[in-house]
Amino acid sequence: MVMSAPVARLSSEYEFRDLLLPRGTSRGAARRMLAEHAEYGHWELARLRMFPDGTRKVTLRRRILRVARAS
Repeated sequence: MVMSAPVARLSSEYEFRDLLLPRGTSRGAARRMLAEHAEYGHWELARLRMFPDGTRKVTLRRRILRVARAS
């Protein structure tokens, strides 16, 4: 279960999304959730931070595809 709503922010080449996983989330459940984001949303893991209370802050990123205009 994701505790907070994902926040997306943009960089020049990547789009980022932050997820906060509560402390009761098992390692297997977190792995499955991240695998689904990777498979269906084309996200990759940019950073994972684990806090002393057991919560995890996950930062995902994916490349922004820019389409050139046909003239």
